Amino acid sequence: MGFGVAEWGDRSSGNYSGTMRIILAFTICTLLLVSNIYLHAQQFEFEFGKETSWENIVPESDAVYNKIKWINVNTNEDTWATNEEGLVCYGLPIGVVRSEKQYENFLMHIEWKHMEPGGNSGTFVWSNAIPGENRLPDGVEVQMLELDWVKLNTRDGKKPPEAYVHGELFGVGGVEIVPDNPRGVRSKSIENLCKPRGEWNTYDVVCVDGVIKLSVNGTFVNGISKSTQKKGHICLESEGAEIHFRNMRVVELPGNSRK
Repeated sequence: MGFGVAEWGDRSSGNYSGTMRIILAFTICTLLLVSNIYLHAQQFEFEFGKETSWENIVPESDAVYNKIKWINVNTNEDTWATNEEGLVCYGLPIGVVRSEKQYENFLMHIEWKHMEPGGNSGTFVWSNAIPGENRLPDGVEVQMLELDWVKLNTRDGKKPPEAYVHGELFGVGGVEIVPDNPRGVRSKSIENLCKPRGEWNTYDVVCVDGVIKLSVNGTFVNGISKSTQKKGHICLESEGAEIHFRNMRVVELPGNSRK
């Protein structure tokens, strides 16, 4: 026999109601546990590099550095690995990690080497670190491409300019800039000083009031000005290829007191 409306209501008011409450409570607890496990698996952070302020670097012997904490935005925990030398990025999935802090005016020193032909990566400055449609955030990107990139990306028999493979500067995610050495809306390096895969390259990046100047392996070769975004996180990019980083230093400079 089926239950009529009245009969169903009667059973709900007795032991059946207590059983349902137990089942409901168990279901909620299970969902919360699964949710917490998922969130724990996706959220991670690590430390790489050091930072200090302008006041602390003179004299150098008295410099006080703090470790830089990096927080995942949209990669996986096994995308990154720290070792005695520095940091390894394995390139997948495409995305970034961001610095815990935001920076406005600063100096950044970072050394990097690609491990694969045509490897692609970079670092973002002044970023909100929110992924866009292509999984990468806004900000100004400081490009890091391996020298064979031009060979592997020949189109219609034409290779991109070699200067493009290292140190190109460009706005991302709606951020606009004025290029020192225009290649369209981007700024390319005036000469190619990049070393091939397996060899360490050095970037020194000066970021002040919307102006960026980039030194590659000891020589300034590129720059931009009038960035529409002048403060934000630093991001390290995972873009399909293994790349190693080491000896990262960030020195905060005074902000603009006239803002």
